[in-house]
Amino acid sequence: MNNTVYLYVFDSMSDWEIGYLTAELNSGRYFRKGLAPAQIVTVGIDKTPVTTMGGLKIMPDITVDECNITSVDALILPGGNTWTEAVHSPILHIADMCLQEGIVVGAICGASIGLAQAGLLDSRFHTSNDLSYLKMICQSYTGEKYYKLESAVTDGKLVTASGVAPLEFSVYVLRALDVFTPETLDAWYHLNKTNEPKYFYELMNSIQ
Repeated sequence: MNNTVYLYVFDSMSDWEIGYLTAELNSGRYFRKGLAPAQIVTVGIDKTPVTTMGGLKIMPDITVDECNITSVDALILPGGNTWTEAVHSPILHIADMCLQEGIVVGAICGASIGLAQAGLLDSRFHTSNDLSYLKMICQSYTGEKYYKLESAVTDGKLVTASGVAPLEFSVYVLRALDVFTPETLDAWYHLNKTNEPKYFYELMNSIQ
């Protein structure tokens, strides 16, 4: 089985917030035995290069209009400061379709604001950078009772995370895709979180 992951890319996107996740999906180095690395397909508003907040230039593989949710396993929405702009409406429509079809949608930092503005968090457990800010920015948002003061939250196939929790975001998305064994995922997380050598050995043993 091959996992195909759509990664939405846009100017000024917060590239570090998806770094852990894309590295593991693309390399597949700790995937379950017999599982090939994921194919990451970058999706842009159009097919012109985008420049991330870190200054990296990315040429989108496809446009939003070319997305085919019948052949994708996840949609990843990085953070950024432009998610209240109408230019992102098409990808938010794709996110809505994915959730309706049981496809993993991962949104971190500003992307959660985009989901809230599109009404996709009004009846799903979620988190963001700050509830008060979310309510102030998204006047139509009515999902306060579903907001959790946690670094990352999963509700069905939806994963949301604070912008300061890229590691937890990665763990929740990797778990939703079921590409790591539970033992591997636990060791991987604790190694990156604590930098303690014992977790490196646990990680290596888990993939033998």
